[in-house]
Amino acid sequence: MKQVTIHAPATVANLVCGFDVLGMCLNEPYDIMQVKLLDKREVIISSADGYNLPSDPALNTAGAPLLSILEEVKESIGFEVIINKQIKPGSGIGSSAASAAGSVAAANHLLGDIFSKEDLVRFAMIGEKVASGVKHADNISPCIYGGVTLIRSIFPLDIVPIPSPSLYVTVVHPQIEVRTSDARQILRKEVLLKDAIRQWGNIGGLVAGFIKNDYDLIGRSLEDVIIEPVRSMLIPGFDEIKQQCKSAGAMGGGISGSGPSIFMLSRDKATAENVKNVMKEIYDRIGLAHHLYVTTINHEGVKITED
Repeated sequence: MKQVTIHAPATVANLVCGFDVLGMCLNEPYDIMQVKLLDKREVIISSADGYNLPSDPALNTAGAPLLSILEEVKESIGFEVIINKQIKPGSGIGSSAASAAGSVAAANHLLGDIFSKEDLVRFAMIGEKVASGVKHADNISPCIYGGVTLIRSIFPLDIVPIPSPSLYVTVVHPQIEVRTSDARQILRKEVLLKDAIRQWGNIGGLVAGFIKNDYDLIGRSLEDVIIEPVRSMLIPGFDEIKQQCKSAGAMGGGISGSGPSIFMLSRDKATAENVKNVMKEIYDRIGLAHHLYVTTINHEGVKITED
């Protein structure tokens, strides 16, 4: 039977002010998945690394979307998925989304590209619900579409790809886990109107900044007055890292998804490397193990190679 290899990239959700509506695809890190088309109706999930991922497809972020695809296809086929996870679960850079998006993109390719990208997002969101209890597309959409995406609506699904300038992204992943479901539980249920107005202005400014290649506007708009003040308390050294990275030349940044990863945008690689050194120095001083990445925006999304 046919088999493909998938590179499913990490993503940065929210982009500071765009909670659940903005996301960005990264070139590194990425998961590697082998997906095989079977001649019987079943989904088999296994791990090629040390992560204890659920083998029950209904409980797996890659498996649940594939079960949904089988419900629509109605043919005597199935899928076997082997996951080599390079994006640590709970890292805040789209680990569950990479599994979900990678599996549905592979399945669609093996079936002859019968589904649209919007369909793939719809399927993959089922994997996000397995992971966090909520269907959201701010990691899924950029993983499938590439680049930066705006999710104007979930019901009905309305995804808008956003042009973006060439930027460098520095990410630090402190080796603690912040579960998306837990990070959602601590959020305020009500928001002051003045805060909502300020947040709307920042979201509009950030989207306009990307479209216009206006780096100063992007930097001014990377402000969150609703989510970050609450979630940042879960991340050691967050305030110092953000302040010192901006002093080192970063345009701005904040929490990646639900954390604990922190991302910063820079105009050039030299600045991005300086930002990395700042992050390393702070976490070395705190004594917290961490992973660092200097990468760029991935405009392709999930990459498929036939074996």
